[in-house]
Amino acid sequence: MFLVDSHCHLDCLDYETLHKSVDDVVAKAAERDVKYLLAVATTLPGFLQMKNLIGKRDNVAYSCGIHPLNLDEGYDFDELARLAADNDVVAMGETGLDYYYQKDNAELQRTSFRQHIRIGRELNKPVIVHTREAKDDTLLVLREEKVQDCGGVLHCFTEDKDTARDLLDLGFYISFSGIVTFRNAEQIREAARFVPLDRILVETDSPYLAPVPHRGKQNQPAYVRDVAEYMAVLKGVSIEELAEVTTRNFCDLFHIDIK
Repeated sequence: MFLVDSHCHLDCLDYETLHKSVDDVVAKAAERDVKYLLAVATTLPGFLQMKNLIGKRDNVAYSCGIHPLNLDEGYDFDELARLAADNDVVAMGETGLDYYYQKDNAELQRTSFRQHIRIGRELNKPVIVHTREAKDDTLLVLREEKVQDCGGVLHCFTEDKDTARDLLDLGFYISFSGIVTFRNAEQIREAARFVPLDRILVETDSPYLAPVPHRGKQNQPAYVRDVAEYMAVLKGVSIEELAEVTTRNFCDLFHIDIK
């Protein structure tokens, strides 16, 4: 069986007390059949530091982008385009809109989001999208910037079934995290039942949002197995089928040929 953690922040894990090294994290994941990871950047300096930490690996790919909550740390869209052109980078982001924590810079967030999509279209690399309390503007930007030309995924999905339908109409994939296992997440479970198997990804978003039964612990890529097992039950399929289809979806979206 082959599972992919389609969204994790490997540079943010606890390497002092929880893990000995990146090798240790990768080995723990592989023990649970999680054999490929997408390491997601949230700032441009962070992208460079993450690449330095992780290095070049056959089982880890990178995204490059500026999270909407990190724009005050500086942004250079020419540098973003240059860094994103790296062959090890398979996606733009994470990018998007977050009006829950910050709304005073909403215009800047939208500008950055549009730039990520435009670079993604130029490079033929999909966008990894974060949205919180910004559903309408997120969909508007995606449509106006013709995101269908590069494709993308709404990661860590926390919206409703209608939003899922709108994203599917744009050709998007939808990624579910440990939140789907939370007791108060029935709206997300309803959406998960609705989204067809061939558009689903699974992720940890580690070190955040550890799934049941690991609530209260720091999340890690190995725990995507728990998300996948839960999703398999929701979708009425075996864990083997869920693993096969989500891995295939990941490869199709990010143009990766996993050996």
